[in-house]
Amino acid sequence: MNNSQLKEVLLRLGDDSLVLAQRLGEWCGHAPILEEDIALTNISLDLLGRAQNYLRLAGELCDPVKTDDNLAFHRDPEEFKNLLLVEQPNGHFGDTICRQFLFDSYSSLLTKHLANQSVNAEVAGIAAKAIKEIRYHVDHSSKWMLRLGGGTSESHEKIQGSLNELWQFTDEMFSIDSVDDAAISSGLYPDLIAIKSQWLDNVMATINEAGLAIPSNCEMKIGGRRGKHTPHLGEMLEVMQVLPRTYPGTTW
Repeated sequence: MNNSQLKEVLLRLGDDSLVLAQRLGEWCGHAPILEEDIALTNISLDLLGRAQNYLRLAGELCDPVKTDDNLAFHRDPEEFKNLLLVEQPNGHFGDTICRQFLFDSYSSLLTKHLANQSVNAEVAGIAAKAIKEIRYHVDHSSKWMLRLGGGTSESHEKIQGSLNELWQFTDEMFSIDSVDDAAISSGLYPDLIAIKSQWLDNVMATINEAGLAIPSNCEMKIGGRRGKHTPHLGEMLEVMQVLPRTYPGTTW
């Protein structure tokens, strides 16, 4: 794959982590219990570190070269390449957990491959450091899906509603365009069709154990990889980017 395609891959990886980190950071001081306030904030920091590393590499491939700060705070919504799933609002606690659960399993499978591929050593290094973190993320969100699905009738109804709403964004994780095709052909990316099968097996095991069900006749939505986002991303970026845009020169 060429540098332009590699830059696009790095932006996608970085933007997924950055946007989800920002969403989880919004829970700081607002989670339902102190333990979850700390847990969600720590997961956010894990994602933020990963985003910074991927965006730094992407910035080195820009002409002119850009820093991770430039890419995080000085791009407009249509320039972001994150999945639609991760930009969805936090909603109630169950919405946040379900969004995290659906992303975590995908992130785990993708990151394991990235850590073991030999096409790009820097990407492999970032992924290798993230594997232990993601393993915790998967455990955390999966256990909460089971607790909420198998809890009270109210918690069950709410988490089922979260699944019904968020499932429409899951196909985008496995949609293959020319950039994905180049990454797969080079060996940087795994076969996304095979990954989807593994992901579905993993998430359905938890969903079934929790007594939940995926929605039927769900119209899938894609577009984030092409910069076509829901209005939620723009609203989020207005908050996230206000300081560096108001006071140029500020950094993370």
